[in-house]
Amino acid sequence: MQRIPFGIRRLDTTVGGGAPAGSVVLLSGEAGAGAREFTYTSTVMNGLIGSDPDLFDLYYGGLEPAAEGPGAVHYVSFTTDERQVRNEMELAMDEELVDSGLSNVTFHDLSPEYFRISPVPREWYTSEAATITGLGANSDRNSVPEALGDRLTEHASGNVVVLDSLTDLIASSGDELTWNDIPVLLKGISRAAYEWGGLILVHVNHETLTDEQHGQLIDAADGTLLFEWESGGSARARTMVVKQFRGVLSRIEEENIVRFETEIGDAGLDISDVRKIR
Repeated sequence: MQRIPFGIRRLDTTVGGGAPAGSVVLLSGEAGAGAREFTYTSTVMNGLIGSDPDLFDLYYGGLEPAAEGPGAVHYVSFTTDERQVRNEMELAMDEELVDSGLSNVTFHDLSPEYFRISPVPREWYTSEAATITGLGANSDRNSVPEALGDRLTEHASGNVVVLDSLTDLIASSGDELTWNDIPVLLKGISRAAYEWGGLILVHVNHETLTDEQHGQLIDAADGTLLFEWESGGSARARTMVVKQFRGVLSRIEEENIVRFETEIGDAGLDISDVRKIR
């Protein structure tokens, strides 16, 4: 089965090259525990495959035999523009990597659709040119689900798509979306992704959810990577657990892996230790 690399070297080698093509993976984390850094690293590293193979090989190495890089990388944000995302990435990764990797990444800013029925002033999230020409008018906007659906339909086939983040959609639940719509939307994306054959990474902060809501999201995705803080003595460590993952979890269970301890360096998030059942 073809694999799409996550861009996290030790994770990819452990699971046979990456995620099965057509997967929707939920990156669910406590604040600061590594889920967002995972999205940044995956975005930049997959971008590097096309923009600078030599730099990719230097920081990542060669792809596994079953893995194939994406045709393109798309980053979809509901509330944050490209400049802010780039700045945050540069805080977590080497600037050279970010510059080169993002040259092969397309950003999609859905803030006009997201904020259009909110009390947020239009000029805060719409460019001056768009406001002057009237493009900021509510009547010219799709709903958030419609805008997201359009982007995925057009760009997800064979590509890596990062959705940042599902937490924003949950927070905006109201006239356009209720909570019950969120897992249904995720299930619909998962169904379509099987045909698209790429990889969709969906970030969520699980501290904003009830246990039941979190469980519904896990059930709707093909795989879930859970990012947590673990305390041991006076130290705290970031850890990642493969909560469930069709086509991947069985391989990890064969090696008796319990959890991965992660670290953040110049090349972004990586695995520093693999915990196994003793």
